[in-house]
Amino acid sequence: MQRLTVEHITNYRYRKPVGFGEHRLMFRPRDSHDLRLQSATLKIEPQATVRWLHDVFNNSVAIAEFDTASDRLHFDSTIVVDRYPFTEPEFPIEEFARELPFSYPAREVPDLGRTIERHYPDPDRRITEWARQFLRDGNGDTGTEAFLLAVTQAIRESFAYQVREEPGVQTPVETLERGTGSCRDYALFMMEAVRSVGLAARFVSGYVYDPAVDGGNSDVVGAGATHAWVQVYLPGAGWVEFDPTNGSTGGANLVPIAVAREPAQAMPVSGSFDGEPNDFIEMTVSVNVRAESPFEGAA
Repeated sequence: MQRLTVEHITNYRYRKPVGFGEHRLMFRPRDSHDLRLQSATLKIEPQATVRWLHDVFNNSVAIAEFDTASDRLHFDSTIVVDRYPFTEPEFPIEEFARELPFSYPAREVPDLGRTIERHYPDPDRRITEWARQFLRDGNGDTGTEAFLLAVTQAIRESFAYQVREEPGVQTPVETLERGTGSCRDYALFMMEAVRSVGLAARFVSGYVYDPAVDGGNSDVVGAGATHAWVQVYLPGAGWVEFDPTNGSTGGANLVPIAVAREPAQAMPVSGSFDGEPNDFIEMTVSVNVRAESPFEGAA
């Protein structure tokens, strides 16, 4: 178990007071067997009326409504969680799904739905061919776990990580052509790559803990901001986490907040303001993740 405290601050600045439309906030994780929420606080300025709901993916979403104009909008979220990542050396995959290709059970296909389908154009099959390099060519089936580990590592080793402040994601083809991207670009690229061989995948938004913050040795990439990675559905193991930015699997050092079929559905903050476009000055984001107890293994 690893206890982590996450402080996530988002600030918007404007040249003059503006009105604010409804804002959708995704800061609070879902309590589960692998993540136990100990406490959560949310501070908003100017004052807002907040209501909570579960979205179509069962994520916890806060809806903030404002009556006051301001030249500043401030969100400060602090959560304390106990994280129980999957640490076994091998995933307990059902026998029939241990090698590719395999078919999901008919009873699960309707629920997995569009997480299996490709979402972005790949007219020249470039993403498909990139993924196929990790499949055995005429020499038998490929181990499912081996394929996923190879894809995760290849993205980490073959692409150049880049912090991108602009909103949105690159298409998978753009990421492949440029050879660079942010964590959300990598996550989307991996989702489309594994979907090309029939695996169900979904996008995860959350945070990554870097032990270097607390004086440890680490080569973790992506700390200090929100982070994104992938979950792949494996019969017998369920939704398993893969972080292509760091080449890691199993969820250690990761704090998932929201899961979605595509990145736009898991934005930490989204909303609008009532004013001229040039009234907006800047948005700044600060994320600080610290450990309160050492990692002791899975629950």
